[in-house]
Amino acid sequence: MDVKWLIRSQSIVTLAAGMIYPYYLLFLKNLGNSYSKYGLAFAVFTISSAAVSQWLAPRLDRYAVQILIGSSLGMMAAMLAFPWVMSYMWVLILQLLMGTCNAMQKMSERLLIADHTEPGARGPFIGSFHFWTSVASGFAVIVGGYLIDWLTINALFYTSALLYGMSAWAGWRSAKLNNSRTLS
Repeated sequence: MDVKWLIRSQSIVTLAAGMIYPYYLLFLKNLGNSYSKYGLAFAVFTISSAAVSQWLAPRLDRYAVQILIGSSLGMMAAMLAFPWVMSYMWVLILQLLMGTCNAMQKMSERLLIADHTEPGARGPFIGSFHFWTSVASGFAVIVGGYLIDWLTINALFYTSALLYGMSAWAGWRSAKLNNSRTLS
């Protein structure tokens, strides 16, 4: 995966996540109506992310790009499912999926950064990466607020799903371009 495509792909992921996250908390509050239920949902997310990281670790070097693409597709599926959730149990199941996707995304992103940068010269790339993903995050919260004011929270989930799909496409396209250059 080309580093420019990695920045683009992960900026889109950050845009998708940043757009939904503050408002997603409101969605969970309406389903759970208690801090303990929110705490359990967040714990399922973080613990599943931690557990999956142990399973992913030996596969990461070989399949990082595919794992990164899979994480975006998994998050897209979760965002498409959330507007249909009517019970707290389904929230927990989606939290499990999202925790899995989080581990996939974070671990593969870090490995790809390390693979495509040289020791002693990583700073400029990491600075650029952080800049663009942070800008995307800030922009996302603003866009999310306007979307939820004009439309509904469901529209926010669907827009986020679309962005995750775009990120998967960007990763797939970059991998395909890289493979065609390698074969030439």
